[in-house]
Amino acid sequence: MFRVGFGYDVHPFEKGKKLYLGGIEVNSDLGLKGHSDGDVLIHSIIDALLGACGYENIGELFPETEEYKNIDSKILLKKTMEKLSNIKIINIDTTVVTSYVKINKYKTEMKELLSKLMRISPSQVNIKGKSGNSLGIGGKNEGIEAYCVVLIECGE
Repeated sequence: MFRVGFGYDVHPFEKGKKLYLGGIEVNSDLGLKGHSDGDVLIHSIIDALLGACGYENIGELFPETEEYKNIDSKILLKKTMEKLSNIKIINIDTTVVTSYVKINKYKTEMKELLSKLMRISPSQVNIKGKSGNSLGIGGKNEGIEAYCVVLIECGE
């Protein structure tokens, strides 16, 4: 059976933090405020995967407790993949909305890392950057938004 999941995440900027997107550190003067490292791209992927399987969202699976404070989102994605070991990811399509960071130069590295974490081919991961056209959180440089759609195959 095929199932589709949708994920979304957004975090505001915060001075004094490193910026992580798609599991890699991005050169920036601002990071993202969050209980974890604030990696909105990985968070949207996790929510899409969980949604496709009918599970709770990322905040319910990884609550704001000391155990997950400042945690690397790559660890959260690994734990999610362990929970969803019976699925086959067909493809993942993501969009990152930010006018603050141009992600094109990071996309290949992100795709390679994310595909490794999810045990799929980089060709199954798509990452698009959008400026937001001066609208919304990502477009007004208030933070970064990420959207994700995933298609999986699983047993009934």
